[in-house]
Amino acid sequence: MKLIDLPNRMAFLSCIEDLLQTPQVQSMRSLPHHPGVNCYEHSVFVSYVAFRLGRRYGLDYRACARGGLLHDLYLYNCHDSSAHPGNQCLDHPEFALRNASALTILSEKERNIIQAHMWPLAVHLPRSREAWAVSFADKICATIEVIQLWKRLKLRAILSA
Repeated sequence: MKLIDLPNRMAFLSCIEDLLQTPQVQSMRSLPHHPGVNCYEHSVFVSYVAFRLGRRYGLDYRACARGGLLHDLYLYNCHDSSAHPGNQCLDHPEFALRNASALTILSEKERNIIQAHMWPLAVHLPRSREAWAVSFADKICATIEVIQLWKRLKLRAILSA
């Protein structure tokens, strides 16, 4: 079975297509994130995994996909300590929420998804199953990226196809 089959791809894209082509989301391509992965790639990966979890478990999969895409919309180089005021793990959800709120109208569920995705490190607790799904997807995707399984599985080519 393919990671992204056509029916899932079409349903996934219908949830996020309005956001994908915005200059803000596209600018994430130039921001490094985990080793060998930019912020855009990571966010699309998280978005897709959260979308699939949402569909599998009867959640609001649209909120999972949109919150997953926007969860790291902080728009600065996270490796440059002069670009943010404090601890990146704790600060970036607030920057991402501010930027996402300026980009689109967010539901309360999407707001919490973005704010709480770093739980238990962040102060905001996930308040919905969708927020838990995105937080879980973020941790799974980050682990796959950090241990370089991302490259071995050729996920860049699969997710951009």
